[in-house]
Amino acid sequence: MDSFYIITNLLKDTDLRITNEIRSYIESRGKRCILCQKDEEGHIIPGTVPDDAQCALVLGGDGTLIRAVRDLGRRNLPLLGINLGTVGYLTDVELKDYRQALDRLFQCEPDVEERMMISGVFRDTGRDLALNDIVLAREGKIRIVQFNVYVNGALLNTYLADGVIISTPTGSTGYNLSAGGPIVEPTARLMVITPICSHALNTSSIVLSEEDVIEVEICEGRYGKQEKVSVCFDGAEQTTLMTGDRVRIRKAEETARLVKLGKESFLKTMREKMKGN
Repeated sequence: MDSFYIITNLLKDTDLRITNEIRSYIESRGKRCILCQKDEEGHIIPGTVPDDAQCALVLGGDGTLIRAVRDLGRRNLPLLGINLGTVGYLTDVELKDYRQALDRLFQCEPDVEERMMISGVFRDTGRDLALNDIVLAREGKIRIVQFNVYVNGALLNTYLADGVIISTPTGSTGYNLSAGGPIVEPTARLMVITPICSHALNTSSIVLSEEDVIEVEICEGRYGKQEKVSVCFDGAEQTTLMTGDRVRIRKAEETARLVKLGKESFLKTMREKMKGN
């Protein structure tokens, strides 16, 4: 690889010291390097990604990498995460190892994992993507909300809960795990439905095929009260929905392409990174 695009979390590298150090290292090896341009909200400015970029280096944690995937959209650029955060399930390289990682990229084409993403459509025109999860959760007062969940048009279950998580395999170690959902090997192709604090004794997660279509309907509240629910994509974009609204969720055409330099298994990585957590 000869051309790199650096995406930096400015909260973790406020003075760009690390960013400039990595850029200098790349350029000292005769390679090309461009720093990303962001708007006031921290998103990559559309149309500023160079056409000849072969790999994006994402400096930050998992949240930074997820935002980069969402911002790049159909650009389909391979991303390598360099961890400036804490746990970092998605970031493949620790900061202290960045020189060895870059040397490998200079010399050969790396393995690239294709990670499944999901899309959600609401109110006919609203649409967004998620690499980790789409979460529907109550707004306002602390109370349970009723959700009807349909799969391929048929009612699967009715949940009385704080919310519902629709997770990808990549997102299974996130909110889904905290809510009691299963851990899934990240390159698998499936979706997981996990209720949040369900008001029932036996409410397990449901694992579905990548080909299934999920619809989550917000039901009427007690005494005919209209409910307000937030739908949130990857913990970022959030919209308020009301009683009667539905979110239609399915596998997205887009995928996330993550560069993998390490040879450690997912299970070993998970075991190491979850120590003390």
